[in-house]
Amino acid sequence: MSYYKHHVFFCTNQRDDGAQCCGASGGQAMRDYAKKKIKSLNLNGAGQCRINSAGCMDRCSEGPLLVVYPEGTWYTYVDESDVDEIIEQHLQHGQVVERLKI
Repeated sequence: MSYYKHHVFFCTNQRDDGAQCCGASGGQAMRDYAKKKIKSLNLNGAGQCRINSAGCMDRCSEGPLLVVYPEGTWYTYVDESDVDEIIEQHLQHGQVVERLKI
């Protein structure tokens, strides 16, 4: 059994050359938002959810993005409401958010 029920990685990579990247699309801010939201819902910790930053995941043209493990479900998002939907539907209720899945 995994230590966390869900382990979420947000790409926060920032490219110095100006190329498309999740960092330039708000990856760090959305990761920080998700981490705070998970804590406010008391969903953090062993057996629950962990929100982490990740470097480049080589899917820059599809970003910004995150991946939820152990399922290996990849999502893109635009704003906090998309992240809220992923938290509510996938992390709380175990339902993949098809409209955001990549």
